[in-house]
Amino acid sequence: MNYWMVKSEPGSYSWEDFKKAKEDIWDGVRNYQARNFLKEMQLGDKVLFYHSGKEKAVVGVAEVSEEHFPDPTDEKWEAVKLKVNSQLKNPVTLHEIKAEDALADMLMLRQSRLSVMSMEKTEFDLILKMGS
Repeated sequence: MNYWMVKSEPGSYSWEDFKKAKEDIWDGVRNYQARNFLKEMQLGDKVLFYHSGKEKAVVGVAEVSEEHFPDPTDEKWEAVKLKVNSQLKNPVTLHEIKAEDALADMLMLRQSRLSVMSMEKTEFDLILKMGS
């Protein structure tokens, strides 16, 4: 199993929007590195859902429900399907992530503009623990 983080501006597509849909296509990614991560996602992989913009916090957990396929908005790119898994009891803010030494090497801290990224299992598990 692999672990991922996807980021979305809540004004464009929020965790609440995703919860209402229960399952949705993750599309619109227009960065080659993020696209490559989408291509690596496998059925059942766990995904943290991060609100970017003003909120800057991990708010929920999703799961890959369909592996990569051509992005319906532009078939030169890739998309995956994600389904809602659970909401974090307490959102984990960017400030909290940066303050945790064990998370210092997270890709999101080195490439903050990346909208889809891989994570280590230890990073994923620690963020879940911080949000419980």
